[in-house]
Amino acid sequence: MIQSTHLKAISLLAVIGLAVFGCQSADDKETSQEESQAAEEMTTESSSGHKAFAVVNPKEGSDVVGAVTFTEVEGRVRIIADIGGLTPGKHGFHIHEHGDCSAADASSAGGHFNPTNQKHGGPDSYERHVGDLGNLEADEFGFAHYDRIDRVISLRGEHSIIGKSVIVHEGEDDLMTNPTGNAGKRVACGKIVKSEVK
Repeated sequence: MIQSTHLKAISLLAVIGLAVFGCQSADDKETSQEESQAAEEMTTESSSGHKAFAVVNPKEGSDVVGAVTFTEVEGRVRIIADIGGLTPGKHGFHIHEHGDCSAADASSAGGHFNPTNQKHGGPDSYERHVGDLGNLEADEFGFAHYDRIDRVISLRGEHSIIGKSVIVHEGEDDLMTNPTGNAGKRVACGKIVKSEVK
């Protein structure tokens, strides 16, 4: 138990360091070399396919920080997120339609990414937004780890998530209420950018 707690604390410190190190203004149009290096450190699965990542930064005075990587795996996309600074429990986790995190409440990111005009659902629902990734679940230390291979999102083509944003919400997504799952305000946001790491 003690060893597990130490590992979580070390992971959280690494996530916070990554988010601070990778932070840049919302007006920045180019991926910095530092962010590419951060993506290389965070990506744990080697693949010849496309990769992308987002550095997640706090909004409206929250302390939520972290990083998310996206890696093509056999025609699907593996999503790995490590997020810290949360309250214990579940938090809505979505991809939103714009890669603009400039607004204090992250409203500039727009709604859920939903190019096929579906109803809101969970990540395993028959009908869902492309951006519906369900919930992160934070432990007693406010740390959440998410690891999923998703069948809907894509890193290429017309419905690519590159250039969109990752949003973490204050509350739990109920996985059914349109259009947002009643997940509450947006506490963190990060633009999804293509990684050049191979």
